[in-house]
Amino acid sequence: MRFIVDAAAVLIPWNAILLGIIEGITEFLPISSTGHLLIAEQWLGARSDLFNVVIQSGAILAVTLIYRRRLWALASGLGERANRAYVGKLVLAFAVTAVLGFIAVTLGFKLPTSVLPVAWALVLGGIWMLAAEAIAARLKPGREVNWTVALVVGVAQMVAGIFPGLSRSASTIFAAMLAGTRDRSAATDFSFIVGIPTMFAAGAYELWHVLRHGGAQHEHWGALGVAFVVSTITAFIAVKWLLGYIKTHRYTLFAWYRIVLGTVLFGALSLGWMR
Repeated sequence: MRFIVDAAAVLIPWNAILLGIIEGITEFLPISSTGHLLIAEQWLGARSDLFNVVIQSGAILAVTLIYRRRLWALASGLGERANRAYVGKLVLAFAVTAVLGFIAVTLGFKLPTSVLPVAWALVLGGIWMLAAEAIAARLKPGREVNWTVALVVGVAQMVAGIFPGLSRSASTIFAAMLAGTRDRSAATDFSFIVGIPTMFAAGAYELWHVLRHGGAQHEHWGALGVAFVVSTITAFIAVKWLLGYIKTHRYTLFAWYRIVLGTVLFGALSLGWMR
């Protein structure tokens, strides 16, 4: 008996590897994963909806693994008032995002597929980050995540989900800092932890939508698997680095990166190199 092997099926899917790396690095850094992946499409081609779900799920899994002890402590320590309050605030932020997100979907909001809005969001978001850092530095220090913070973070998640380039992590971290949680590490922890159920829920909805409409019939499953693994590993490394970096640094570096990248995109658009 002879077995015929399709050579194309066993080749290393370099595009999948590269996109997995981009997703892993940018999903939780405050520089916008959606924006970077949209830019990458200019040269690597469009991604399927299922591919988007898979690589994002890898990044979320990485953050879940990083915060696994904190999550277990919260789940097993609900008898303590502080843990119940923290979980309640997570639920509030998630619920606000879910309700507003449902309204946005019902009204037909869709992410733009061109680079121009991403360029604007990167530049304006970078300026916003610089201003927010300056304002937060003048406010009274504090690590507490209050109910106002939870509410504002929920709104920030939904807004970032509608406008590519804003970055969910940047929007929620600085919303938390300005609403009452001055400490960068505490604000980042809340942003990342509330992002776990939010992004898993969004991914599950997208997966259901894709499968319901037969969007998985022509997928390259090997490429999906590789992209998932690469995204998970890269995100784990990136988030671990970020959590150490912000203990002694502000987010200024990321703000300037956004401004520079957005400016470069404006130049590329004006020269007709991108669309």
